[in-house]
Amino acid sequence: MDTSTQYQSFDLLATLVAVVCPNAEVVFSNSALEDALGISRRAIVGSCLADVFTEPSLLQNALSGAGENAFAVLRYDAFLKRGAGEPMPVHVIITWTEPVASIIVEMVPLEQQTRQDREERLAEQAQTNKELIRNLAHEIKNPLGGIRGAAQLLEMEMASTELTEYTQVIIREADRLQSLVDRLLAPHRRPHMVSDVNIHEVCERVRSLILAEFPKGLRVIRDYDTSIPEFRGDHEQLIQTVLNIAHNACQALAERIAAGDATLTFKTRVLRQITFGKQRYRLALELHVIDNGPGVPDSIKDRIFYPLVSGREGGSGLGLTLAQTFVQQHHGLIEVDSVPGRTDFKILIPLP
Repeated sequence: MDTSTQYQSFDLLATLVAVVCPNAEVVFSNSALEDALGISRRAIVGSCLADVFTEPSLLQNALSGAGENAFAVLRYDAFLKRGAGEPMPVHVIITWTEPVASIIVEMVPLEQQTRQDREERLAEQAQTNKELIRNLAHEIKNPLGGIRGAAQLLEMEMASTELTEYTQVIIREADRLQSLVDRLLAPHRRPHMVSDVNIHEVCERVRSLILAEFPKGLRVIRDYDTSIPEFRGDHEQLIQTVLNIAHNACQALAERIAAGDATLTFKTRVLRQITFGKQRYRLALELHVIDNGPGVPDSIKDRIFYPLVSGREGGSGLGLTLAQTFVQQHHGLIEVDSVPGRTDFKILIPLP
């Protein structure tokens, strides 16, 4: 049987897998290992797997033990080389078969478990937010209408026009709260309008809106992978998602815009054989919105997608909550990585 056919089921795994001979020569590499190392499968097969570790002797010693039938399964932690990037911490699992003609080496990225835990928290948080928003909005809506109606009736009965100033305050504030409630409920009321979406058309629409609002002091950089295929999605929701993130970034960039050195970057890439939201996808869109602003304040970093949490004076705290809701309706998620001088919002959406 052809080796690639024999082991092709390993391509379905999110873990990195190599099948090697007792001398560490690679017989087969799965897609996940290919992506992690940034090397083609053709280049990996036939090479020495020990060479991709920072400490090759650990693997060589382990394979020697497998050849001598010293163990059935061996586990240890190591670091994989990744070109110019930082080494990747992995948990190595070595399993040999009988007879020892080939040995399976699994490498589970330690960051993968951390990422999965974070994604699960984000998904649970978004679902909790959704229920909270809907329940809170409905609870507020009815008494709000009563307050406004009572203020109007009171105003009609007042003899003094001077006192109507107070009833007008009640009415205006009730209307403001009603507007906020409507914004909270809007994404759950509007039907999902699905059509073919070109993500770069979405980015270009947002770019034109941002430059119209911030014509000076802001440079918008486009770094597009034009090979990204169209996918089925809600065009307007995706525009609103990217616009909310980009608009937040521009408001955080206020000082740099005034100084004339603000940058906002739209970057698109295709990811292959990626796992997120507990599912593995053959292809996924990775859209980055990156700014060179001061970064997300530490005080709200862990709560940035919570409703009504804002890092600026007068902010509604709804923009990122709605963005996360819209992306999750596309079976994706949003992550953020922020340090002073660079904030990167990453949107992941499965592709066909």
